[in-house]
Amino acid sequence: MSTLVLICDDSKLARRQLARSLPNDWDIKVEFAEHGIDCLEKIKQFSPEILFLDLNMPQMDGYGVLEAIRDQDLNVLTVVVSGDIQPNAHQRVIELGAIDFIRKPCDANKLIEIIEHHGIRDRSIRESLVHKLGEQLEPEIRDIYQELTNVAMGQAGDLLARLLNVFVELPIPNVNVLEVSELHMALQAIDASASTSGVCQGFIGGGVSGEALLLLNDSSFKEVASLMNYHGELTDKVELELLMDISNILIGAILTGLSKQLDMPFSQGHPVVLGQHCDVSDLVKANKNRWKRTLAIEISYGIENHNINCDLMLLFTEDSLKTLKYKVAYLLED
Repeated sequence: MSTLVLICDDSKLARRQLARSLPNDWDIKVEFAEHGIDCLEKIKQFSPEILFLDLNMPQMDGYGVLEAIRDQDLNVLTVVVSGDIQPNAHQRVIELGAIDFIRKPCDANKLIEIIEHHGIRDRSIRESLVHKLGEQLEPEIRDIYQELTNVAMGQAGDLLARLLNVFVELPIPNVNVLEVSELHMALQAIDASASTSGVCQGFIGGGVSGEALLLLNDSSFKEVASLMNYHGELTDKVELELLMDISNILIGAILTGLSKQLDMPFSQGHPVVLGQHCDVSDLVKANKNRWKRTLAIEISYGIENHNINCDLMLLFTEDSLKTLKYKVAYLLED
């Protein structure tokens, strides 16, 4: 039985080029869509198993298509094919449920590499991938996790603001279920060009476990030291102490805040230094076996009028998802 593939791009040339790049020995039937609205109509009409999706299109762009696929629970494996190569674009499409990203113009070898990497020629593997995507967070569950995190990060921000006598800028937290490769992409997209230092701390309690990962841009150390009234030489040892101080404040406070709201006390392990003065990609590579599939909550702290950039990620194990969902289920009751 042929595999139905849908290619969505507003460019006729791009559609044809991608179709010609698909493996010759793959038993497929190809349909085409010219924009996002057309794409959604074709998904509902033909039920394709695989979608190759452009981002920049008229009427509805690729982001809108990905959101509709997620919100309408449409079972199609999506690979984004786009000339928008910004790290944030890459991260965003993965967060919205795409399984991978190919840069335009489409390279046939790269396309085949991605097809082979995900095993999407194999129907049983495709069904497994669709099942996993179907386990992504329901919108109402995501909203609850975001609100719980908002409260907890507010408490952590308040503690940091009082300690440093500053105004802490609080973002909207990003909440997603990520595979290990997607997590690595998300981490690398935080600041791929900056030197970074990182600390990781495990936590466990009530059937839930995970790790808190704090990344501090190395350009922040000078101002962190000044705010903490340290005026000596910034050696590696001193910077490590400052990193530990910041991580103890933020990780401890946010875990305490979540613990109280969930009525689930967490025991915290000893902090582990992931690396100092590294590219984020190096931190990821050095610790690539630490994380598997995870519920990831990302918080990016900033301090007003100061060049301080700090990212905190809470990574809950896959086994924790069911317990967490059960814990917050009562919040969804009428």
